[in-house]
Amino acid sequence: MKILIIGGTRFFGKKLVELCIENGHEVTILTRGLRTNPFDNRLQHLIVDRNDTQAFAQVLNGLTWDIVYDNICYSSNEARDLVEILRGKTKKLVFTSTLATYEADGVVKTETNFDPYSYEIRMGNREDFTYGEGKKQAEAVLFKQATFPVVAVRFPIVVGEHDYTRRLHFHIEKILNEEPISLPNVDAKMSFITENEAAAFLYFSGVSNIEGPFNATATGTISLKGLLGLIEEASGKLAKVALIGGDDKTRSPYGIPADWYMATTKAEKAGFTFSQLHDWLPSLVQTLVKQVQNEA
Repeated sequence: MKILIIGGTRFFGKKLVELCIENGHEVTILTRGLRTNPFDNRLQHLIVDRNDTQAFAQVLNGLTWDIVYDNICYSSNEARDLVEILRGKTKKLVFTSTLATYEADGVVKTETNFDPYSYEIRMGNREDFTYGEGKKQAEAVLFKQATFPVVAVRFPIVVGEHDYTRRLHFHIEKILNEEPISLPNVDAKMSFITENEAAAFLYFSGVSNIEGPFNATATGTISLKGLLGLIEEASGKLAKVALIGGDDKTRSPYGIPADWYMATTKAEKAGFTFSQLHDWLPSLVQTLVKQVQNEA
């Protein structure tokens, strides 16, 4: 198949590209060209700023794909432009969405907890919305206005050795340096997915006969207290946790007031089997602790 991946030079986007190439597909990536193409001549590389709508449309003129993946759409305006530009150019769109479309209120989330088909659209750019609201708006536009099938994959926090956001690294660095971490609720439970499994589910979403919103996360949860405990065990140092106050230097990027995780029954019924969180999280933490120690 012919596949276009918008993004694709880092983290799980890069893993998705590698997976598509390994499976013999003809792959094109589209980026702003800010990072070196790590795939050499194994694919076609289109360079354009998607927010320059005219240039974006011109670069895609005359091209068609079986599947388009968009890992970097964050607003209703971006989604609207994408729908128009891809009209007649693809058989399917897979959009990377997020757990942040759901409130962190302690209730296990299914896909029905956010309905993009009935959500009121407000047009705007990414700076006009919070991250979660921007993704909600993008989903609403895509599902209401696209003339091709759409899958919105709702990921929790994606973790891995190549995580450029370094949100898990933040906690490791604080503990290794014996610095405080501010958290509102250490008992709040979260879910995670690895970069490899995120790529695998995106690939599955494209090549299988599914459409609509889908939750995608490893099976199982861990409390923030439990996660810090894994870091303590791997590092030999104790976490210094403050439950109130804090500033930008100490505030955890995982700081949530209540449990925040998803059910994956819908994806499992569609034929995808997720990993067990506790089978891989301890070893990943150990790997990242060594990585941070080597960086010091």
